[in-house]
Amino acid sequence: MHALTAGERPWAAGAVVAVGRGPVLAVEEAAGWAVRYASYDPGTDAGVELPAGARVPMTVGTPFDLASLTKLFTAVAAVQQIERGTLGIDAEVGAYLPDFRGAAAYGVTVRQLLTHTSGLRPELPLYDCADGEERLRRLRAEPPVGVPGTYCYSDLNMLLLQQVLERVSGRRLDVLVRDGITRPLGMTATRFGPCPGAAATEDQRRPWAKADRGMLRGVVHDENAWALGGVAGHAGLFSTGRDLAVF
Repeated sequence: MHALTAGERPWAAGAVVAVGRGPVLAVEEAAGWAVRYASYDPGTDAGVELPAGARVPMTVGTPFDLASLTKLFTAVAAVQQIERGTLGIDAEVGAYLPDFRGAAAYGVTVRQLLTHTSGLRPELPLYDCADGEERLRRLRAEPPVGVPGTYCYSDLNMLLLQQVLERVSGRRLDVLVRDGITRPLGMTATRFGPCPGAAATEDQRRPWAKADRGMLRGVVHDENAWALGGVAGHAGLFSTGRDLAVF
């Protein structure tokens, strides 16, 4: 870990490792910086260093943007609804979301969303939509582009699953995750953003990114999750190494 964060052009600005077995956390260590760079310089293909006094050291308590690990929490929330009998694993999405015409017309099921076999494309550029109404309209109309039953990793699966969960439970996804997963497990550092104090993720600017947002810290890096307000089935959670070890 220290080798990854060492030198003028390290593989990573900073990192945290947590290693344990069962209830015992044997190793918990941090290295490098949570915030090291002001921006990215495409001319040199390197980060522009902050002055030493402006950098923020990494600690074992530093939260990270979990990115697609959020999908695991969405999946657990779905399984909890299945166990309660409020959601059928082989039920068609159209049974819960008849207004989502694209998925409903093809008989996409909850199981297919969970296993990325719905045939939905990997993503949609929801971040380019004018407003939330247009984003929702595009999601509702989006049909599978592949044969349902064929594997294709897709953020859209988790976005539709989020819509299903919120429809059957009457609660937002962040509330379902908090009340059903993080609070019972004592994961006090795990939540949807914004998350002050989190490690910086990237300098998000076009043309190498899909949006012009600058250096990101404490807000979700995923452009679609950001456009959807930071709470999304595929991305948006922040957590620490210790909390993830519990999960």
